[in-house]
Amino acid sequence: MAGFANRIERADTVIPVATVNEIIQEVPKQSVILERARKVRMSTKQQTQPVLASLPDAYWINASGDSDLKQTTKASWDGVTMTAEELAVLVPIPDAVVDDSSIDLFGEIKPLLVEAIGKAVDQAVLFGVNKPASWPTAIVPAAIAAGNDVALSATDTDVALAAAQVAGLVAEDGFAVNGFASAPGLNWKLIGSRDANGGLVYAPNVTAGQPSSLYGYPLNEVTNGAWDSTQAELLAADWSKFVVGIRQDMTFKLFDQMVISDADGAVVYNSAQQDGKVLRVVFRVGFQVANPLTRLNPTEATRYPAGVITPAA
Repeated sequence: MAGFANRIERADTVIPVATVNEIIQEVPKQSVILERARKVRMSTKQQTQPVLASLPDAYWINASGDSDLKQTTKASWDGVTMTAEELAVLVPIPDAVVDDSSIDLFGEIKPLLVEAIGKAVDQAVLFGVNKPASWPTAIVPAAIAAGNDVALSATDTDVALAAAQVAGLVAEDGFAVNGFASAPGLNWKLIGSRDANGGLVYAPNVTAGQPSSLYGYPLNEVTNGAWDSTQAELLAADWSKFVVGIRQDMTFKLFDQMVISDADGAVVYNSAQQDGKVLRVVFRVGFQVANPLTRLNPTEATRYPAGVITPAA
């Protein structure tokens, strides 16, 4: 029996411990703004987009005679300026960790950095979190300020009906809702939602990575951590009026000779001295809202191409 035990011990020293070359983690989530908003390339840091500021009118000619003169009219445009701002982050990783790992750590962390960039963009654009000063008011507070909001209550929690009401407010401003964004988990609340005639208004998408459908338009749950459920349950938008300007795509660069300092100039990390490498990611992006004059609402303060459902108190 002792010999059998010895054979087991010798086998343990010969057979290596299996290592799975995979890090257990969540699948990186995408940015709803970078996916849904209209994207343009910026050749400079600032770019100006003409937006309609006044509409032409037409006039009847008096049919009683030929002496009436045709009246003149005009249309004018205001320039909306979009400014590209920089998002960046540094990730130091010790050489010993890289050398002792059978996993491509830098390859694994890149998708997570892309997700972090997307979260920062969504937070700034949707709710104004750490928003650059050059960017316009965030979508959710701007929609509420324009009066395009419907509040849920403890007794009225019909999100599908509220979504239709919000889309109606946007339509009354002269815009057409063509997509929704929502808090995580809202898809499950919409299961079985029907219209007044009993027809289903919500269709879950069983294909991974594809949005569900609400009233025939895509519904994206914002699952990258950017959504603030205390401010909004759902956003309905005419996404063509929200513009994202890409000045510089996400770039990754690996440094083995870098000194990282804090705001006071004190060195917090020296890659050469501390035997490590630093991965740097940079993304330059701008954001702007086109809120052109429409026939249905000439007042800019009460006109906005999006609306929100606010949560119950």
